[in-house]
Amino acid sequence: MDLKSLIRDVPDYPFEGILFRDLTPVMADPRAMQHITDTLSEHMNSLKVEAVAAIDSRGFIFGAPIAVRLEIPFVPIRKAGKLPPPVVGVDYSLEYGTARLEMSTSSVSQGQRVAVVDDLLATGGSASAGMKLVTELGAEVVSASFLVELEFLKGRSALSGGIDIFSMIKY
Repeated sequence: MDLKSLIRDVPDYPFEGILFRDLTPVMADPRAMQHITDTLSEHMNSLKVEAVAAIDSRGFIFGAPIAVRLEIPFVPIRKAGKLPPPVVGVDYSLEYGTARLEMSTSSVSQGQRVAVVDDLLATGGSASAGMKLVTELGAEVVSASFLVELEFLKGRSALSGGIDIFSMIKY
């Protein structure tokens, strides 16, 4: 399936000079979403993933169906202040600012094999922060998976540790 043809380019959004890749048309297409869920689920199943940790908010759209398909836990990695305590948190840099992600301290278990999922890999800041939270709680990140990767931003270099990095679409 040609998923790239469904992605809409929005120039100068949210700031001048940024070319935003709008995934909304992909999400509006049930066949595309089925294909994405199937592809990412098969990939994670081959890695014996035991939980899917997805990054707020668009990562939830892709991560939750994968967890359901694989019959494994779904772990939300939320923006600051969205989860009740106790939580662990980490600050990180975005392409155009800073942010904080948090996880519930009871969301993963020691040694659990976890895949971190998000919609898009750009500079790697949010994915790296999510991976840090998972490992801080004692689980093992075995994969970071994305629908889209913006290769020119070199986000892979921020995802250290020799883990599997999987992107369905690359720009």
